[in-house]
Amino acid sequence: MSARALRLAAPIAVGLAVLGLWQASVTAYDVPTYLVPSPALVARTLILDWGLLSASLLVTLRITLLALTVAVLLGVTMAFVFVQSRLVEASLLPYAIVLQVTPIVAIAPLIIIWVKDPQLALVICAAIVAIFPVISNTTVGLRSVDPNLLDLFRLARASRWQTLTRLRVPSALPYFFAGLRVSGGLALIGAVVAEFVAGTGGTASGLAYQILLSGLQLNIPRLFAALVLITLTGVALFLGISAAARLALRRWHESELGPEY
Repeated sequence: MSARALRLAAPIAVGLAVLGLWQASVTAYDVPTYLVPSPALVARTLILDWGLLSASLLVTLRITLLALTVAVLLGVTMAFVFVQSRLVEASLLPYAIVLQVTPIVAIAPLIIIWVKDPQLALVICAAIVAIFPVISNTTVGLRSVDPNLLDLFRLARASRWQTLTRLRVPSALPYFFAGLRVSGGLALIGAVVAEFVAGTGGTASGLAYQILLSGLQLNIPRLFAALVLITLTGVALFLGISAAARLALRRWHESELGPEY
């Protein structure tokens, strides 16, 4: 079996084994559906309630993608500024760390109150969660250039802009995509958490609201179906970002040249 086929088949086999064990355990012990539904029931609920769940999925996905876009634009811009001036980095980086360590659950209610547009408030909350990996990884990448290449650019009297665009940016791409993989998942988590807060305030929105409502109604199969959609969305984001990294780096960087077995 080729390496690519093995990488695809191994997680699928593990997933099928877990689903089979789950189905067998629920059936053997006759577990009530209001405690743990079977995978078959979750799949049937996903099909029957697809109209409701798909609309909520689109809301959550839109918030996640918008937040990730904002995080990338602001994070990359801040990283460029940090590289140009150590003083600016020392002045602003602590505040970026504050955003990273502050629980979004604590500040999301305030943001939702301050911002009149609920969707914009959710995007802001998710972007706050997702921005730090982009800032930190891109900054490290922009600084992690080969000293010999940097000396060569200086000998060639390259301008600061030429050094940035032709040396620092290509060197930073692997670090940027590494941070983007993390930020993609964090943007989804931030969107779901913010939706939970908005849902408790009576704002119907995405999948998190469906989870909250299903829990109150003891509609556990729908709750699990919403969780499945959130999980699949996170996996799809990771795979999409990984594919973009592969396209950008596969011709020249060792991280995407292919695994060795």
